[in-house]
Amino acid sequence: MNQLTAPAAPRLLADAMLGKLARWLRLLGYDTLYLQADDALLAHRARCEERLLLTRDHELAERRGLDTLLISSEVLEEQLGQVLRAIGAPLEPARPRCMECNSPLRELTVAEARGQVPTYVAQTQTEFHQCPTCQRITWPGTHWDGIQQRLERVRKIK
Repeated sequence: MNQLTAPAAPRLLADAMLGKLARWLRLLGYDTLYLQADDALLAHRARCEERLLLTRDHELAERRGLDTLLISSEVLEEQLGQVLRAIGAPLEPARPRCMECNSPLRELTVAEARGQVPTYVAQTQTEFHQCPTCQRITWPGTHWDGIQQRLERVRKIK
């Protein structure tokens, strides 16, 4: 019997003009590289790694043999909405990625986080994630409501 598998989420590559967008796409669970490099290197990496290249550069977006999405806005919410319209919502459940280095985050228990986060945070938070590459620990702190509100605005644009 053949088993059906869910389609893989698209892998993305954001150019130097889209660093903030890359961080937000990682937060949503998208595998998103961010490179500050010349057009030739960007095109090479996108082709070799079969990534959709996100760019605001019209010339780069028109290169032949390259899968690109020309980002039309300078406004983050509009950029996120454009990407989500083009590639679809992240697969559920989306596994968050490190906003700094793009590695998939692993869950930490409160006991594992204790001693690595401020005492108050360890006493008041119950959900922690850690990047296995850069070792950053994250938790849904007071900024989380603002993040959720911004994502809700994006969903309305979409």
